[in-house]
Amino acid sequence: MSESVIKEKLKLLPDCPGVYLMQNAEGEVIYVGKARVLKNRVRQYFHSSPKPPKVRAMIDNIADFSYLVAPTEVDALALENNLIKKYKPKYNILLKDDKTYPYIKVHTREKFPRLSITRKVKKDGRYFGPFMGGISCKDILDVAAKVYHVRLCNVSVGGNPKKPCLNYHLGRCLAPCAGLCSEEEYAACVEKAVSFLSGNYEEAEAILKEKMLYFSEREEFELAMEYRERIGMLKKLQLKRITAMPREVDADIWALSSNGLYAVISVLVTRKGIMQGGRNFPLEEGAGDRAESFLSFLIQYYSGHEFPHEIITDEEFDEKLFCDYALEKTGRKVEIVHPKQGVRRELCSMAAGNAEEYLEKSVSAIAHKNDMTRGACERLKEVLHLRQYPKRMECYDISNISGVDKVGSMVVFTDGEADKNAYRRFRIETVEGADDFASLKEVLLRRLKKLGTEEESRFPKPQLIVIDGGKGQLSAVKEIFDELGVEGIDLVSLAKKEEEIYTLFEEGPVRLSRRDYALQTLQRIRDEAHRFAITYFRNLHTKRNLASLLDEIEGIGKQKKRALMDKFGTIDRIMRASEKELTETEGIGGELAARIRAYFEKL
Repeated sequence: MSESVIKEKLKLLPDCPGVYLMQNAEGEVIYVGKARVLKNRVRQYFHSSPKPPKVRAMIDNIADFSYLVAPTEVDALALENNLIKKYKPKYNILLKDDKTYPYIKVHTREKFPRLSITRKVKKDGRYFGPFMGGISCKDILDVAAKVYHVRLCNVSVGGNPKKPCLNYHLGRCLAPCAGLCSEEEYAACVEKAVSFLSGNYEEAEAILKEKMLYFSEREEFELAMEYRERIGMLKKLQLKRITAMPREVDADIWALSSNGLYAVISVLVTRKGIMQGGRNFPLEEGAGDRAESFLSFLIQYYSGHEFPHEIITDEEFDEKLFCDYALEKTGRKVEIVHPKQGVRRELCSMAAGNAEEYLEKSVSAIAHKNDMTRGACERLKEVLHLRQYPKRMECYDISNISGVDKVGSMVVFTDGEADKNAYRRFRIETVEGADDFASLKEVLLRRLKKLGTEEESRFPKPQLIVIDGGKGQLSAVKEIFDELGVEGIDLVSLAKKEEEIYTLFEEGPVRLSRRDYALQTLQRIRDEAHRFAITYFRNLHTKRNLASLLDEIEGIGKQKKRALMDKFGTIDRIMRASEKELTETEGIGGELAARIRAYFEKL
C-alpha cells in the first residue's frame, strides 16, 4: 500500500479505544497493539520522531494496518490478548510454550464436595495452588483423604445408595454415596480439609504421626512407612513458608531484565505465605515500550493462570488498567505493590536476581532458539523460493499395520515451533487395506475442505505443507490441491533417505547441509508428525487387542472389559497383574481373576 493511501487511512482513525493490527506486504499480522485513543496511538508510528531499532524495523515492514473499535480500554486489552494468541505477531512479546500448573479444586457446588486436580481455574469452586515446587498434588490429596476422609471420586451422590467402595474400607472416605454419613458430618470434614489446603498443616501432621505410631506398634511397617513419607512431605511444605509473610497473602513477584535485544521475565509464586516456586520466561524484545510489553505479557500469563491478591514488582506499567481488567475477570481487587523494604522487598530483589542471572546465562541459548525457529523459517523462504514466510507449517503422516487401525496425523509448527494445541488426529474412514497414499488423500481432503468455511477460524490456512516423500509424492499431493482449487499454499516434500527437499519450482531436489537450521526444521516437523501418528495408532491398536483377547475369556462381558481397561490401561498390564490386583477391579471376583490369570499364563 502506498504512503499516500496510509496517510488517508490515518485521517479516518476514530477517537476511541481499540486494537490496531500492523501488516506486512504478504498480509501477515506483524504487530498487535491496544490504544486508549486509536487516532493518537497509531499516528505515532508514522511520525518522523526518533524510534528504537526494533520499532524502526517493524515500521519498515508495515504495508497496511487495520483496527477494531472496543467499548472501553479494558475491552481493548482483552481483545489485544486474544489477537496476539491468534496471530502470534513477530514484533510482540509472546508467552510461548507456557505450561499451566496443577491446582486442587474443592467442588463447592456439589452437595458432598469432592477434591480433584485441575489445570484450569474457573468460577465454579475453591482452588488451591498452583503447585510448582516439586510437591505432588496427588500426595496432598492422599493426605486429605487419609486424614479428613473427603471423597476424591466423581461418583454422583444422591438417589439410591451405592455399595461402599474400597476407599471407605481403607478409611479414606465417609462414603456419602452409600448414605453412611450426614451432610453436616461430611461438611465438617470438608471444612477441615479446606483449612489444611490453606496451609494449616499442624493438625494433619499430628493425625499422621498418630496413625504412623499405631501401625508401627502393630508391626504393619509398610503402612507406617506410607504415613512417615506423608509427614516428610508436609515438613517440606512447612520449610517453604515465608515466616514474615502473612498466611492469608497470595502474591506473585515479577521482575524483567533486558539487554535491548533479548529479555527475561521472572516470577516467584507464593500462596498462603508459602513459596511455591518460580519460573523464567526467555523472550525476544518486542516493538512496544517496556511498560507496554510488560503489561501485555502479564495479560497473556493471567489468561491461563489464577490472579493472586498481590502483584509485587519494581516494574512501572499501567496499573489501573491491569487492576480494572483483573476486577472484571475475577470480581475482586488485585493490589500492586512496589516495596521499599521488608520481606516483599527481599522477594522482589530475588526475582530480579533470577531474571538477570538467567538472561546472562541464556543469551546464547535464546539466540540459538531464534535461529532454530524464526530464523529457520526465513531461510526456508529464501532457499526454497517460497512465495511467503511459512508462519504456519503443517505436516501429515499415516500409520497402520497391514491396513488395520489406519490413522493420520496433522502436526503444526508456528514460527518454527511446535504448536501442540493445533495438532489433529484422523481415523481413516474410506480406505480399504494398506494404501498410504489413499489415506493421505482422505486426510488432506478433510483438512483442506475447511478452508473458506466457518471452520477456518479454528483451522487457519497454512503457508506451507510438508509431505514425507520424494517427487512422486509431491506431484500426487499437488493433484489434490488442483482438484480442490487450493491456492496460496506452498508445498514441499522431504525424502527421508538422503533428506532431499523437492519443491514445485525446481526440477531436481534441493540439498542442504545436515547442519542447516532450515533442513533441521523440516526434519523436526516430519519426525513429529510420524511420532504423533504412531502414538495414536498404538493407543487404538492396544484397545482393539485388549477387547479381542478378553473376548476369549469366559465370564467377561462389555462392562468387565471396560472396568479392566479403566483400571490397568493396557493389555500388557492386565497380563502382568496378580490375582489379588485383578480382584480389586470392580466386578471381578476371585474365581474370575483366577480364570484370567490362568488364560494369560497359557499364552
